[in-house]
Amino acid sequence: MNPLELLSGLREDLAGAGYTVDGVGELVGDVASAALDREQPLPALRATEGSREPAAVLLRCCTLGRTVTRAELDAALPRTGTAGAVALGLVAAAGEQPGDEVRPLVDLRPYEVDDAAGAASWWLVSDLGELATGEALRSDHVLGVGGASLTLASATVRTPVDRVLDVGTGCGIQALHASRHARRVVATDTSERALDLAAVNAALNGVRLDLRQGSLLDPVAEEERFDLVVSNPPFVITPRRPGVPQYEYRDGGMPGDSLVARLVREVGPVLAPGGVAQLLGNWELRDGEHWSQRLEGWLAGTGLDAWVVQREVADPALYAETWIRDGGQKPGPVFDELYAAWLDDFAARGVTGVGFGVVTLRRPAREGVPLRRFEEVLSTLSDPLGGVLAAGLVAHDRLAELDDEALAGTALRVAPDVTDERYHAPGDPDPRVVLLRQGGGLRRAVQADGDLAGLVGACDGELTVGQITAGLAVLLEEDAAALRARLLPRVRRLVQDGLLLLP
Repeated sequence: MNPLELLSGLREDLAGAGYTVDGVGELVGDVASAALDREQPLPALRATEGSREPAAVLLRCCTLGRTVTRAELDAALPRTGTAGAVALGLVAAAGEQPGDEVRPLVDLRPYEVDDAAGAASWWLVSDLGELATGEALRSDHVLGVGGASLTLASATVRTPVDRVLDVGTGCGIQALHASRHARRVVATDTSERALDLAAVNAALNGVRLDLRQGSLLDPVAEEERFDLVVSNPPFVITPRRPGVPQYEYRDGGMPGDSLVARLVREVGPVLAPGGVAQLLGNWELRDGEHWSQRLEGWLAGTGLDAWVVQREVADPALYAETWIRDGGQKPGPVFDELYAAWLDDFAARGVTGVGFGVVTLRRPAREGVPLRRFEEVLSTLSDPLGGVLAAGLVAHDRLAELDDEALAGTALRVAPDVTDERYHAPGDPDPRVVLLRQGGGLRRAVQADGDLAGLVGACDGELTVGQITAGLAVLLEEDAAALRARLLPRVRRLVQDGLLLLP
């Protein structure tokens, strides 16, 4: 049986076994599921101990990295069998007898998504992590679903497009996401092993990908253009010195944050007019420099629109600890040596912190002043960021077409998730502070004076901004033209931020 037939049978076996996100959740319970999300296997091991249910056998072997018997795996995968799983390189069998042990060679687990492109469920193959092996990672380790990949998937604009490029695809997570709303997906990586696993994942889930080997944008032909570029690149800032492990999935071999800078500077030419590029990245922070200034320098001369959302900030020590542990290194002399190397590297460049976030770039479809938005949002967000970014780009374009007279003639309405919060001192009839707060999106809170709060409260989709300001001018006994001139710039910002909606 050829590999494609084996993978087709494996797909049927996994579905039949109930080896899905919901199935595993029902099998082990909420506590063990939450522990698995934290890379803690013990509760799930206890919940499945002694069970021969197919989903339990698959979870113990394919996710938790434990051995099972040949008979157990044959029963869990009736079409594929242990022989088929061995042929696919998923497991290694100690022998041909039913009681012989079978050990996993890769991680195979269910994954599901429900976003603007719809719901989907897949199975993903990647290398066994520390949860299963208990050991430091290999330098050519191919990562599965991690926090960064989930962040990028949530932040991606899911508008249906013709062509998507996934730079640094790894095991193919972002490419699978993009396949739901693109006619063609090209995925690149420097790692041959990563591309092999991405090919397995594409075939296992019935998705067609154009896989190419090479660094960053090198595999893209000069004449190719893409409507969307996504990238979870190897952005981790790592000391470039002997003795510090380099992991292909996170280290691009360049000093500091220069890999992310290069991608920002060079992605523009591969974008079609109106095309969007979205990538994750780290950037170095230094005393006396606002974090946005570093990115402004990268953007100079690109002509691209840019919207950057900084989601995390780590001091040098915390950053070093995080990525040393990520490689599976336990506290001890080796850990301390790596720790010192990281701190020395940061000190040599005067780095006081490291920012992490989502960079959204766009090649404008028409000439004009490029969009520049730099926002820091460190709180947890409930809504997928992709929808927020998509709506913000549309609002920016529409506002660019409206001069003040046209905006004044527009009837706006308040977004349904916006609330008006008023804070009074005891005994005061009027509020001292009025906040307009988003319940979703980026959860912005905008302090408003009485004039702006009154205007927003009257935006019902019927009265125009001009009519509302004229009425407020009468009530406040102010000059109507002066009031409108004062409020219109703030109205524009509320539209841009999604608190007020255009018709």
